[in-house]
Amino acid sequence: MNKNIYNKIVVSLFLILGVCIFSVLLSNKNVKTFVINKRLPIYAVNSEKKDIALTFDVNWADKDHLDEILDILKNKEIKATFFVMGGWIEYNKDNVRKLKRIHEEGHEIGNHSNMHPDMTKISKDRMIKEIRLTDDIINKYLGIQTDLFRCPSGAYNNNVIETVEQTKHYCIQWNIDSVDWKEQGEQVEYDRVMKKVKPGSIVLFHNDAKYTPNNLIKIIDNLKGKEYNFVTISQLIYKENYYIDNEGIQHKN
Repeated sequence: MNKNIYNKIVVSLFLILGVCIFSVLLSNKNVKTFVINKRLPIYAVNSEKKDIALTFDVNWADKDHLDEILDILKNKEIKATFFVMGGWIEYNKDNVRKLKRIHEEGHEIGNHSNMHPDMTKISKDRMIKEIRLTDDIINKYLGIQTDLFRCPSGAYNNNVIETVEQTKHYCIQWNIDSVDWKEQGEQVEYDRVMKKVKPGSIVLFHNDAKYTPNNLIKIIDNLKGKEYNFVTISQLIYKENYYIDNEGIQHKN
């Protein structure tokens, strides 16, 4: 065989082998994360205990159900985590009252930015300003500092995650989205949550969704019957000696 032809065949075989190996690596989720090097927030926690965290993003709303939600949680003796916006707090005096009620009734408060921008489309300095301004507003009325942050609309990238961590906040996402803001129907939203619940889940609701109060009652009653415990995010997550896998699940080291 001609030496040049032989060399070309060998090179081609190595190229084919390389492509095959790379494809196998990408099919492995753990290796895929390493190759892409994508940072992730905490979507849920790997837990042996049947703990679950109910979370509420608090935004501007014409039809706010926050007091009704708090009434339900108080009646059911449940503590939840509320991610609030600085701009929402100072929008009017009634919102300040609601913020204080959340805190006084023992719920956890997280930072949800000041004006709800897409964090992936603003500068690092603006991200830091959004987080710090909201922390300052919360501290002004409650005398506390937050260490939890949720990205507006759940939008993030590596730069966002790293910036949030630099402000000494844990970046919190969710693995169960009720999509309640779309108001697609009470049963639709209830089924959406119940089909995905598992130990360590973080569930997302909003303060202004039509069906959330009724569904909240049913979800709590159903899961209590299955021996689930409702905890705050800080009670659910690990705050040291942990790692986050390629699906955003937090594990204890």
